[in-house]
Amino acid sequence: MQRTRKTVLALAAAGAFALSGCAGTTTSESSPPVGDEVTFDEGTTMAELSEAGTITIGTKFDQPLFGLMGPSGVPEGFDVEIGKLIASNLGIAEDDIKWVETVSANREPFIENGQVDIVVATYTINDKRKEVVSFAGPYYMAGQSILVLADNEDITSEADLVGQPVCSVTGSTPAAKLEEIGAEPLLTDTYSNCLEPLRNGTVVAVSTDNVILAGLAAQNEGEFKVVGEPFTSEPYGIGLALDDTDFRMWINDVLEKSYADGTYEEAWNSTAGTVLPFVEPPTPDRY
Repeated sequence: MQRTRKTVLALAAAGAFALSGCAGTTTSESSPPVGDEVTFDEGTTMAELSEAGTITIGTKFDQPLFGLMGPSGVPEGFDVEIGKLIASNLGIAEDDIKWVETVSANREPFIENGQVDIVVATYTINDKRKEVVSFAGPYYMAGQSILVLADNEDITSEADLVGQPVCSVTGSTPAAKLEEIGAEPLLTDTYSNCLEPLRNGTVVAVSTDNVILAGLAAQNEGEFKVVGEPFTSEPYGIGLALDDTDFRMWINDVLEKSYADGTYEEAWNSTAGTVLPFVEPPTPDRY
């Protein structure tokens, strides 16, 4: 099989982030180096992207620590850093990444329609989604939890949400779980839109993955708190086109390489790790 080689002379700049006070945003410091010589089998997605010199990545724009639009006009956070790791291993510099906002409800359509090449957006792997898209990873294990007002002492676990109005996001696994446990979901398009209903008492809580809630609490210091233990397991994966097995396996290789050489831990510590402790990443599922 023919192979495609691309040589990249420059190193990427600006990429690791540190949480900035109450704002919950991050500051770019360094990026993973772009591969100086990368070689792929001709006809693969890797070769096509590498030859094009650009990649389109879907991520969240409203989630502190993982994917938040920064003042520079470029999203910041751990998911963003994972996207940069993938791009750099394709020989694509940070400045050549096109970032597209993906909310929970449009992640599968964006992949199916080719609007993005991959999605890295607190994206839980599950069997229903795997019917229409493929997943590399998981690269992080989250769990659903609960955000309440800082002075709320009545809600301490998911059992206290039964029969209560709780905000979450359309198309998300946490929203489905709320229905399952008997809560009354109030659904919106982004988690940041859940905060005002929580402030004014329209809902008693916001429920989604613990890492997302931790970011919202950090962004609004003293106003909210995360309570209870996680009550689901949410394996975050990288979404890509269905049945693109070569690309999926290659991304898994990139993830495992980043675990071994420390770049994954560096990305974590400079973003979500400013608030949350580092935990060993899960082994990618090579289904």
